[in-house]
Amino acid sequence: MKIKHLHSWDVSPKEAAKIQRNLACKVSLNWKNFPPKFIAGADISFSKGTNVVYAGIIILSFPSLELIGEYSIKGLLKFPYVSGLLSFREAPILLELFSKIQMTPDLIFFDGQGLAHPRRFGLACHMGLLLNCSTIGCAKNKLTGNYKEPGKKKGSITH
Repeated sequence: MKIKHLHSWDVSPKEAAKIQRNLACKVSLNWKNFPPKFIAGADISFSKGTNVVYAGIIILSFPSLELIGEYSIKGLLKFPYVSGLLSFREAPILLELFSKIQMTPDLIFFDGQGLAHPRRFGLACHMGLLLNCSTIGCAKNKLTGNYKEPGKKKGSITH
């Protein structure tokens, strides 16, 4: 995949937050390719007590969810953990892995925030701009805002 160079990754947490504020206005809520034909999921696993990480990406056809490709890479973290700045910690290794993938999925899911972020620029938004691809953040923890948990029945929603 082709990757845009938008800024340096060798920045302080204060500079990283400024980059997020400056780039947040560039996020588009328009789907590029809808409905998607190919979707991807990307995540990182940490080796506890070290700066070693393992990044993985899977690509599936949609809606059949047939496995199209699996990709992984081992790397080193260079940015400290700072709440709200996950993309500066994880994006460099994810970008290295995405650069090795020939096809561009229509939609990518990330284990991290998207717009539900204090600066409306979480990992999914950041990666969407860098990869020029539609993205969705699927975070485990809430950073901002309020919500009501939906019911357990398939298709449940809340407002």
